[in-house]
Amino acid sequence: MQRRLCYHRLIFQAFYRRFMATFTSLSQAGASILLLGAWGIGQELAAPPARPEPAELVRKTVQHEIQANGDGVHFMFRGTKTTPSGSTSKIYVETKDATAGMVIAYNGQPLTPEQRKAEEARIERFVTNPEELRKKQRQEREDAERTMRIVRAIPDAMLFEYAGEEHGSVGVGAPGGALVKLKFRPNPQYDPPTHVEQVLAGMQGDLLIDATRYRIARIDGTLFREVGFGWGILGHLDKGGHFLVQQQEIGENHWEISRISLDFTGKILLFKNLSIHSAEAYSDFKEVPSDLTFAQAVELLKKEGATVADKSTSGKLAGNGAHGLSRRAATASQPSSSLPER
Repeated sequence: MQRRLCYHRLIFQAFYRRFMATFTSLSQAGASILLLGAWGIGQELAAPPARPEPAELVRKTVQHEIQANGDGVHFMFRGTKTTPSGSTSKIYVETKDATAGMVIAYNGQPLTPEQRKAEEARIERFVTNPEELRKKQRQEREDAERTMRIVRAIPDAMLFEYAGEEHGSVGVGAPGGALVKLKFRPNPQYDPPTHVEQVLAGMQGDLLIDATRYRIARIDGTLFREVGFGWGILGHLDKGGHFLVQQQEIGENHWEISRISLDFTGKILLFKNLSIHSAEAYSDFKEVPSDLTFAQAVELLKKEGATVADKSTSGKLAGNGAHGLSRRAATASQPSSSLPER
């Protein structure tokens, strides 16, 4: 039986979800686009082992990322998404069925009793209505399949060269780990087999890899030219679009995405404007049982939501940046209704 891919774990997966959710909200025509998706500071960087060729290192790292994503280990964690219209904080729980998510704060303020009741009703519908949960599972599965296609294409679609080494830092790599920095640019010999991989032809930037653990710590990319999707029929992304994905080790060689930043403009169907500007930070990762069901996750989320409300009432929540409830990040707007249910 094929292992279920953890919805948040696979680097670029959350990236793809955010981008495609906005895209779908602007046009039902649709198109499959994926954007790839500090304790070491002050310490001496350990001498790296003999370095493999950049292309070999990237290929091995991509293979390891895909394998590690299906390790069956699940987590509960918090995420705060920020746009110019404000911030939304959620608690997420990975399960064997799908990933459950519940809003716990808007703009750093915990939900009112009425908002909490409505949010609990929203996530309970996946339990009371099996068809809703099946739809959610299909969406996550389709997203993961598209992600796999583009992740597997990276070693062939890009050319890489060494650009030095860096230390791991908070949210980036393993604490105190040595990271290899690579520059990447499109491979002119690569022919995208479908429109899913087309966006790779216009990207360049930097990649940080833990060459010991074969994990990606950061991807920082920019569109250096306009890129059409759907072979130009459905629209394009403007030159200058930027993305950032960071990943961190959270213990026991488990890695999770810590930050995602998107800044893109373009056109859909040649007349609808596309504008994606947001940032999302993830924190407070705690392992949960691997056999946890979605219904059990909903109950866990409700308990966590009640805890947040109790802390707010007692005045203990104010200024608690560790949970990301007041984190502010990027700037510009994204339709607030564009996110899929989680």
